[in-house]
Amino acid sequence: MFKHLFKLVWNKRKQNFLFLSEILVSFLVIFAVFSLLTFYYLNYIKPNGFESERVWSVSFSRNTKIGTMDSVTMFYENIRRSLKALPEIEELSFSSTNFPYSDTHSSTSFTYKGRNIDRINFYMAEDDYTKVLGMTLLEGEWFTKETIDPKSVVINETLRKTLFGDSTALGMSVGVFVGKETWKVIGVVADVKADGDFKSAGKSFYKKLDTGSLRTTERILLKVSPAADAAFESRLSKLLARTIRNSNTQIQHMSENRKAKNEDTIIPMVICTTIAGFLIINVALGLFGVLWYNINQRRGEIGLRRAIGATRGSVSFQLVTESLMLATISILTGSFFAIQFPLLNVFNIAASVYLIALLLSVIFIYLLVILCSLYPGKQAAAIRPAVALHEE
Repeated sequence: MFKHLFKLVWNKRKQNFLFLSEILVSFLVIFAVFSLLTFYYLNYIKPNGFESERVWSVSFSRNTKIGTMDSVTMFYENIRRSLKALPEIEELSFSSTNFPYSDTHSSTSFTYKGRNIDRINFYMAEDDYTKVLGMTLLEGEWFTKETIDPKSVVINETLRKTLFGDSTALGMSVGVFVGKETWKVIGVVADVKADGDFKSAGKSFYKKLDTGSLRTTERILLKVSPAADAAFESRLSKLLARTIRNSNTQIQHMSENRKAKNEDTIIPMVICTTIAGFLIINVALGLFGVLWYNINQRRGEIGLRRAIGATRGSVSFQLVTESLMLATISILTGSFFAIQFPLLNVFNIAASVYLIALLLSVIFIYLLVILCSLYPGKQAAAIRPAVALHEE
């Protein structure tokens, strides 16, 4: 039976060209949308790796020149003591500008056993950095006052898997900055999604913020108590103005930065999904019209089948099955192009994202074709043999 139906479909391939084209275009668009949604969803369900609630970031510009290293140390220790004296501040850490949810990024490369790993996020952090952000230490240790080796680094879980697989990373040496230095891994922390809930954490490593790096440091991360309100923020701003003279200070709430980062992802996603939705509606109407036209063109054939004993159910089943066969041809063609994305590692996205999107796209197209062909198939089954043969 299916062989016979395939012959019918193949003999009418020119008439069915519009149907095939619509399904192919729809499949490719749906595949792109599902790839985007799958990528964001798989990232969203992963833990953030840190806590953004009650974390404030303070940016300041140090306009006063500080000469010696002792003066630099005294300057920053004075800021630390002034802020730690406030009961509303639980933890404090100076940080590089690319802290989570900031608009700044810093990246470099690692080399390990002759293999170069690109696009690794590079953070400068202090001893209390993990306490401020509530990060999770998986292996080894974080930086402490006893960490005096400037070539010690802490890496995240993704970078550990990339470099060492399931093996331990502690004590391993890696080349940094394209092999110019060799640094030693002393700890591994859980991945931190620094660009929002819908973005992947990526590969990251952390270096201790030493005295030499403080000279260019102009960010402070604060973990505040639940009692910290707008009045406290005002007092904090005035204290910073007195402590850091001739400076422009700005206080931001990391929870608000998180919301802004998520909106930057959600808004384009909603726009793309809406456009794809309108396209699918137009395609569905087009499919419905094409099927309806084909039925009217085949009234004589349908009437003859009914006249020789075909049931209504068999006529309807034939038309739906023909539509599914046509859809299968388009899906196979579209799958050939879609499968190139995981094979070529396009956009550096995991192959599982494309494979899930491909499966969802196939299911969606089949459901769409079935829904669009059910009613025309039902109408075709209702054709009376005598009327159809008389018209013929």
